[in-house]
Amino acid sequence: MAISVETFFLDPDAQGTLQSQIQQMIAEGILSGRFQRGEKLPSSRKLAAHLGVARITVTLAYTELLANDYLTSRGRSGYYVSDTAPEPPAFPPQPPRQDAVDWSRALGQRFSGGATPVKPQDWSSYRYPFVYGQTDPTLFDHASWRHCALQALGQKDFVPLTSDYYDQDDPQLVTFIARHILPRRGILANPDEILVTMGAQNALWLTAQVLLTQRRTAAIEDPCYPALRDILTQSRCHVTPIPVDADGLPPDSVPAESDVIFTTPSHQCPTTATMPMSRRQALLARARELDALIVEDDYEFEMSFLSPPSPALKSLDRDGRVIYVGSFSKSLFPGLRLGYLVGSTAFIREARALRASVLRHVPGHIQRTAAYFLSLGHYDSLIRRMGNTLRRRREVMADAIAAHGLTVAGRGAFGGSSFWMRAPDGTDTEVLAERVKAKSVLIEPGHPFFASPGRGQAHYRLGYSSIPSSRIPEGIAILARIVAEQA
Repeated sequence: MAISVETFFLDPDAQGTLQSQIQQMIAEGILSGRFQRGEKLPSSRKLAAHLGVARITVTLAYTELLANDYLTSRGRSGYYVSDTAPEPPAFPPQPPRQDAVDWSRALGQRFSGGATPVKPQDWSSYRYPFVYGQTDPTLFDHASWRHCALQALGQKDFVPLTSDYYDQDDPQLVTFIARHILPRRGILANPDEILVTMGAQNALWLTAQVLLTQRRTAAIEDPCYPALRDILTQSRCHVTPIPVDADGLPPDSVPAESDVIFTTPSHQCPTTATMPMSRRQALLARARELDALIVEDDYEFEMSFLSPPSPALKSLDRDGRVIYVGSFSKSLFPGLRLGYLVGSTAFIREARALRASVLRHVPGHIQRTAAYFLSLGHYDSLIRRMGNTLRRRREVMADAIAAHGLTVAGRGAFGGSSFWMRAPDGTDTEVLAERVKAKSVLIEPGHPFFASPGRGQAHYRLGYSSIPSSRIPEGIAILARIVAEQA
């Protein structure tokens, strides 16, 4: 690797000859570790022109460093950092910089300190990763995605690749969502009722910013998606957690002061409960009675592989009061950061304007690549393959859980990709997670999903989207043994 000539600067206040200054500059770069062994230095002509000195000055500096074994010469190739150059010394840590800003007063708002759980970045290196929502490389269609990405880079797609959409979206992607994705949920929408977002979390943030104020109240499920609670806390609205039951959010428990109701009816997060049709109708009636809006997060409807998914709340809505949030994070991969909002034109108009002021639009190349992947049939093929695999893993998981006497607190009747579990009373699943992690088993503690800090200590989530069926029984056996020990 070549060292860029732009990294060299002469200090105007330095002492000594130009030759000695150049020698010292290069030697310090090697001793500090900035210049690595084997890296090529700029030619004497190029460095001299950059520094504004005579070439002979640089040549003499290089020659002196060559004699001291800092540099080596490779024929006509040039000068390189020597393989026997001095090792960078282990300098003691520098004293902390004194910050004169009182950040406790300077910060107008705080966004850190939320409860959203963080998955280990190296989760794939664990043998039994019962983590939720990660991509299994054995299932994803790399070749087709690469083909679609290359197609989106072609000359024909130069405009969507390079253009500033400002507040608009790729028409091909919006058309496919409107004609193929949404009808599967019974939803009919026009293009001006659809907004592409940077994933479901961005869609929820946009929704909260548009609909809620400090004087309005949001009703949320308890337990719920932790990032949603963080978003609502940051919006400074009033938040009312409503305990869910085996059928999800109970409509009768929604308080009268609610302005916006957030729910996950297809697969309640994290219990995986599916809201029955009668309750969906009741929730719509309750919202109509309160003149409240409903935000339906349908994050996992593609994972309904045990039986066809129930109609979306949005498909049953006749008043325009349901805002639908969809995502490709679970069906494609979370790093794609691609989702969408569906709502009345007036709402989408404001959400579009807000998105434009924050990030303008989702990158055009990502949108066009996804549009090709969906429209060429690769997406449907992937969903079928994932459904068949998750069905098998779910069966293996259920058998292993039953065999080892672990307690299931919630399992989706329509599918999903996780089990909501409960350990014996008194178990702290934070401690349990650390203990099983030492045995290469990853689980998700349950307390971040609950509104009250004291609740959910004994709950945990087991995902099976990223672990092969062959490893599930052994991983569950290890987990069961440590659960018994801790109990």
